[in-house]
Amino acid sequence: MSEMQQAVNTSRTATVSRDTLETQIRVMVDLDGSGAASFNTGLPFLDHMMDQIARHGLIDLTVEANGDLEIDAHHTVEDIGITLGQAFSRAVGDKKGICRYGHAYVPLDESLSRVVIDLSGRPGLFFHVDFTRATVGDFDVDLFQEFFQGFVNHAHVTLHIDNLRGANSHHQIETVFKAFGRALRMAVTPDPRMAGQMPSTKGTL
Repeated sequence: MSEMQQAVNTSRTATVSRDTLETQIRVMVDLDGSGAASFNTGLPFLDHMMDQIARHGLIDLTVEANGDLEIDAHHTVEDIGITLGQAFSRAVGDKKGICRYGHAYVPLDESLSRVVIDLSGRPGLFFHVDFTRATVGDFDVDLFQEFFQGFVNHAHVTLHIDNLRGANSHHQIETVFKAFGRALRMAVTPDPRMAGQMPSTKGTL
C-alpha cells in the first residue's frame, strides 16, 4: 500500500491529504473557527456526527473522502479518523499556552455521555459504549471505535469515551460526538495565565 501525505500549516489551521489504494481523504481544520463545516464522504450518518464536532467544538472542518464503499465503510471511516488526527496534530502545534485537558458531559433525551481528553502526546483510547443496536440505518456503529482509534493514534492524545446511559443508538453516539467536540474545544483553548508555557512539568508534550 502506498501513501502520500501533504500538509500546510498557518496559525492553528491544517490541511492534510491521505491517498492509499483504498481511500483518498482530504481534511481541512481550523481550531479557531466558528463551527463551519462541509462534508463529502458518501456516509451521511458519519457526516452528521462530524458536524457535531465542528458545531460544538467551534472548529471549522472540511472532510472530503472517496473510499471503497462498495466493499464496506470500514476503510473510509478509519482513514477519515486517521487524517483528522493528523490534521489536528499539525493545527494544535507545539501546545504551548493551551489548557491541554478537556472534558464534557452531554445529554440527549435518555442518553448521557462523558468524554475526557488529554493532549498528552501519548495515544490511548478507552472506549466504553454498549450500543443498543448494531446499526443506525445501514451504518455499522462498531466503526465509530475505529474512527476514534484512528484519530487517537495520529493526534497523539489520550481519550476516554463513556456512554453512561442510553437506549437509542443514535442518541448514544450523538452524545459522544457532541461531548468530544466540547472536550476538544476546552483542551485547545489558550490559557492566558500560561503565557506560552508548556502545560507539562516535562517541558514537552
